[in-house]
Amino acid sequence: MARFPERPRDSHKGLFGTVAVIGGASGMVGAPLLAARAALKLGAGCVHAGILAENAPVLDVLQPELMLHSASVTLRLHGLDVLAIGCGMGTSIAAQKFLYDVLKTDTPLVIDADALNILARQPDLQDDLRIRHAASVLTPHPGEAARLLGCDSKEIQADRIAAVQKLAQKFACSVVLKGADSLCATRNGRIFLNKTGNPGMGSAGMGDVLTGMIAAFIAQGMSTDDALLLGVHLHGAAGDALARYGISVGMTAGDLTEWARWLLNQWGK
Repeated sequence: MARFPERPRDSHKGLFGTVAVIGGASGMVGAPLLAARAALKLGAGCVHAGILAENAPVLDVLQPELMLHSASVTLRLHGLDVLAIGCGMGTSIAAQKFLYDVLKTDTPLVIDADALNILARQPDLQDDLRIRHAASVLTPHPGEAARLLGCDSKEIQADRIAAVQKLAQKFACSVVLKGADSLCATRNGRIFLNKTGNPGMGSAGMGDVLTGMIAAFIAQGMSTDDALLLGVHLHGAAGDALARYGISVGMTAGDLTEWARWLLNQWGK
């Protein structure tokens, strides 16, 4: 895994990339906000959140540095270094159209959650994903992986190495198969087993945070493979740090983002 990029003395936000997160159907706006906050706090220079819900907020009062738009406006933004799509997006016709449009871009992608469920049901979108020139990262849990491969989640769990290899080959992507001992498959076919993480991380929003972290690292100039490996390892390590301080039951995704930021800065010293 490559070293996290050092920051020059004359740094400015333009050096650290621009992330856009698209998701947040009605009732699920928190998901893209968690991802966007994680992208910001893990070092991206600018972060946009494109929300599908009609009654979406125009300001994240807990993180006013984020720029909130409708999803359609976000797709028209220029200068994006990475797009993350799927967090709380739903599987509506509108969501399907946004995924179709995103797959046609030349921007690196992090594809999560409902975007994976849409992919599983749309062979034409799978073809679009395979032929992309820009790199993509898939972040399925076992249920989403099973839908993508047309099998049962028990089959995924019975041979997780084979499953993550099949996903990487089928979609020509980097892949993390989430869960205890997450498995990462890189674009060149290498498999990595991640040993960080603990049961306290089984709570809502953890996957959204991971998506934002990976997107942040891509925006800052890391390859998709290196961003994936660092993101997965750091995500679990932050959960382990919380557990060491006695926070296992009730660990939240927001807590984890703060610890991931702290750890990344400690590792860089």
